[in-house]
Amino acid sequence: MAVLQDSEIGEIVQRVLHELEGSDGSGPKPTAPPPAVVASTRGVFADVDHAIEAARIAHKSLLELGLAKRFAIIEKLRQIAIANAELWGRMAVEETGLGKMPDKMNKVLLAARKTPGPEDLRPETFSGDNGLTLVEPAPFGVVGVITPSTNPPSTVVNNTISLVSAGNACVFNPHPSAKNVCRAVASAMNAGIVEAGGPENLVCIIGEPSQASAQALMKHRKIDLVLVTGGGVVVKLAMTSGNRAICAGPGNPPAVIDETAIIPKAAKDLVFGASFDNNVLCTDEKSIFAVDKIASTLKREMIANGAFEVSGNNLDRLTRLVITEDKLSKGHRHVTVNKALIGKCASTILKELDIKPPPGTQLIIAETTWDHALVMAEQLMPAIPIVRCRSFEEAMEWAIISEHDFQHTFIMHSTNVANLSAMAQNCNGNIFVKNGPNLAGLGYGGEGYTTLSIAGTTGEGMTKASTFTRPRRCTLVDYFRII
Repeated sequence: MAVLQDSEIGEIVQRVLHELEGSDGSGPKPTAPPPAVVASTRGVFADVDHAIEAARIAHKSLLELGLAKRFAIIEKLRQIAIANAELWGRMAVEETGLGKMPDKMNKVLLAARKTPGPEDLRPETFSGDNGLTLVEPAPFGVVGVITPSTNPPSTVVNNTISLVSAGNACVFNPHPSAKNVCRAVASAMNAGIVEAGGPENLVCIIGEPSQASAQALMKHRKIDLVLVTGGGVVVKLAMTSGNRAICAGPGNPPAVIDETAIIPKAAKDLVFGASFDNNVLCTDEKSIFAVDKIASTLKREMIANGAFEVSGNNLDRLTRLVITEDKLSKGHRHVTVNKALIGKCASTILKELDIKPPPGTQLIIAETTWDHALVMAEQLMPAIPIVRCRSFEEAMEWAIISEHDFQHTFIMHSTNVANLSAMAQNCNGNIFVKNGPNLAGLGYGGEGYTTLSIAGTTGEGMTKASTFTRPRRCTLVDYFRII
């Protein structure tokens, strides 16, 4: 097998595609040879078939090593991710143009430190007069993984730790706009696995990913499970692929602020959360529903913490800039945002409007109606609407509507236990954060583990190692009941 440099992969892919197609563009030649394997020693492949075959061999080798070796491998992966967090964060910002430092770095550190490892795999036992039954979490095998452009290095780190901890091998097809940083992460993960005594190609990646390679991976008959983190389109493709899929789809998290909230803290948390990595995290606050009694005070406090308010004609101009399609114009609906502005800084967005904000501006705020296009959009940018509500009940109702039943993330600032309980019972989210930024729900400044794949679409919620296993039962009749 020839070992090639990453820079050669793109040229080879193009040559293979050219050979597979007729010169007249008529399609594949019936006698075309299979594409060449171009894997480097760090798990980079040019085609899906050979990546999966290599991963299957690695998976078998991993199972033969035992659980203690798996713990050592995961520890090495954490060390590598922590050591490279700043580099990968900078690479992600430069390659994708989304988000900012040091937030990108901090997400990698969070994934490295707080993603559960093999300790998450807990066997169950049942003993009685008829003997002993043992139920253990078993790996699926080879998992095809689709990752987004919004959180590329942190998602690869998080998914790798979770999947390998569970005993799986993985084949990544990253978003094409983040292929270089994801390739660097996957290669480093592979090197770490080998250094820790594990098999080569336990983590494979498609060197030149595309929509075609993503679909081929999701539909491949030798893929045992598909893990998708991305938008609605790729999630639908995964769920109709014919393979079992765990899907982390979109979110539009609303924040409810009632009259009992500690407003200075709520304002500070909202600015921090909604501007973190320029709002590209699906859990970041996307809209605010504030009870009228405290709405004006909340805005003043947010401005004091780095927010900049637009209103009147400037709000109309901002809406036209951010929203590219809104056919219905009112009511509950899904709208389309300007992709060119996703993940851009607040100052960059305001510059498009010829507005120069004060130094240190992190977030754009604007007071709108409950069904404004900015409320209905998952903006993925630091521009957040504020809706003035007559009561907590109205705020809760509108917030739940605006979340689109993604069942993703909700947040509330309040000291009223009854209101907090009502929101918790009605919001139906995988994450509900009370009196803190939404990042706390990922373990960033809050308790609990982290994940970058929140599978609200398929119901698994906050994924971890045990998510990527299935129970295997072993029953011994009439023996090993010792009492």
